[in-house]
Amino acid sequence: MSALAGFANFVALDGLVTPGDAAGTAADIIASEGLFRLGIAAWFVIVALDVVVAWALFRVFRPVSSGVSLLAAWLRLVYAGILMVAVTELVGALGLLSRPEYRAASDADQVQAQALLRIETFTQIWDAGLFLFGLHLLVIAYLAYRSGYIPKILGVLLGIAGLGYGFDSFGAVLLPDLSTKISSFTFVGEFLLAVWLVVWGRRITFAPSQFHEDPVGVPH
Repeated sequence: MSALAGFANFVALDGLVTPGDAAGTAADIIASEGLFRLGIAAWFVIVALDVVVAWALFRVFRPVSSGVSLLAAWLRLVYAGILMVAVTELVGALGLLSRPEYRAASDADQVQAQALLRIETFTQIWDAGLFLFGLHLLVIAYLAYRSGYIPKILGVLLGIAGLGYGFDSFGAVLLPDLSTKISSFTFVGEFLLAVWLVVWGRRITFAPSQFHEDPVGVPH
């Protein structure tokens, strides 16, 4: 997912889109239409993988608290749905720029402006969705810290990563001129959890009575 997101965001999107330059952006996308299409396809795959990860993390953390783990899964699923809606804006922008009847229209400048607006809308919707993704990481951080089978430091780092995404979502609204994404520095916990699960995750075993929950879902 990291590789796909890096390609889709930094290569296929940022590499072709020039903020504030509708004509230049349109020309670059038309010249590299195949690359832009691959970027959109990568986003669709990412959405599908988010659904798989939501299910997988639910299984990993269910022994800690089935209720809290289900909350984390739902937060990620809702985020995936928001991301899907955002990606449709990219599909719409590509349709405006690639269809011959639009490209040959007398109001081509207006069509290019609409395409750039749809691309910007994708970013805005995604930024809003990342707030829910940050909440998802905060819940996962709590579960990891309480689990007893995942290093507590990973729980702390995941919490920091979640706060980073939340800050970026609010920053996009409150500080529109802020160009630096805090999550670009705080994502370490998210990455390390993925590495830990790949390397050590298969060694996790649970006895049937290892965990039991009280009425509010707190393991003992």
